[in-house]
Amino acid sequence: MGTDLVRLFLSGDVMLGRGVDQILPHPADPVLHEQYVRDARTYVELAEAANGPIPRPVDFAYPWGDALGVLAAEPPDVRVVNLETAVTADGDAAPGKPIHYRLHPANLPALTAVRPDVCVLANNHVLDYGPRGLDDTLDALADAGLRTAGAGRDADEARRPAVVRLPGGGRVLVFAVGMASSGVPPGWAATPERSGVHYTAAPSGAAAARLSEHVRNEKGPGDIVVVSLHWGSNWGYALTSADVAFAHALIDGGTDIVHGHSSHHPRPLEVYRGKLVLHGCGDLINDYEGIAGYERYRDDLRLVPIVSVTAENGGLQEVRMIPMQARRMRLEHASGRDTRWLHGVLGRISGPRGARVDLAPDGTLTAGAA
Repeated sequence: MGTDLVRLFLSGDVMLGRGVDQILPHPADPVLHEQYVRDARTYVELAEAANGPIPRPVDFAYPWGDALGVLAAEPPDVRVVNLETAVTADGDAAPGKPIHYRLHPANLPALTAVRPDVCVLANNHVLDYGPRGLDDTLDALADAGLRTAGAGRDADEARRPAVVRLPGGGRVLVFAVGMASSGVPPGWAATPERSGVHYTAAPSGAAAARLSEHVRNEKGPGDIVVVSLHWGSNWGYALTSADVAFAHALIDGGTDIVHGHSSHHPRPLEVYRGKLVLHGCGDLINDYEGIAGYERYRDDLRLVPIVSVTAENGGLQEVRMIPMQARRMRLEHASGRDTRWLHGVLGRISGPRGARVDLAPDGTLTAGAA
């Protein structure tokens, strides 16, 4: 590939709170307000029962495991993560929510270990500890020099894209939106007077038109636009016609990459008019080991997706996906057998969407236009 390409690491959900926070050097108060689990350390015990002992405390890079080596070997130009946790030791647990995630601010090096350029915050956990927890999150990320998208102290800040300047000129603009279908409460929507997330109730034509107008107003020559969407259900490969139409409308309106997340496993890749739609990137880091019920989706298998697009117009060249497995709350390279399983599933669900998924000789997966 030539030098006229821009390479982006576009991660799925990164949840460094709850059990993951408990194995780090500075754990928050472990008390939880869940129906069945009242202590965050229980999730550590579940993971250990499934895959063996976890040393405590671990170093800050531990949760990323082998993924750090992958990103060091072929450094992407831009790194975008969906940070699905509040960064706070304070605040009150949001009432009416069954699950709450938070990372102690002193454990923030567990996020900066992957050197993210943009943290997407438009999701259903960033306000788990209320407006005070969101303020703490914004302050902690700003103090660490990290850009954010999708949440802010008012509606203008929440809508504002994160801007990453590229060495060769041009920029990557990251817009972020959280939808009701992923569990974002309507009351979390940012307003002119209230902090919150950039919220959209449904993937309607009118919502796509508003977002596309915002994209066109911000996008300049040589810019690449990523719209990061927290949307859809946790499980299943089927896509709604409304979601597909929304993604297409965004691309028709000037978006170059649709970066979807929320589901606990990868969903179809799509190539539409030469542009990429990631309908669901799946989880990347969390504390879900040992939780039974959806084994057929193999949510222990994770992907490190690196997307290559042309610098000139954002056209898709290739998606390279490095398969990982979560074991003892750490990412390890997936086995050949598990990689073949992922290849079969992604090929089956993505082929009808115009995307071909291949198994490369080095054990990675690649995708492009069919």
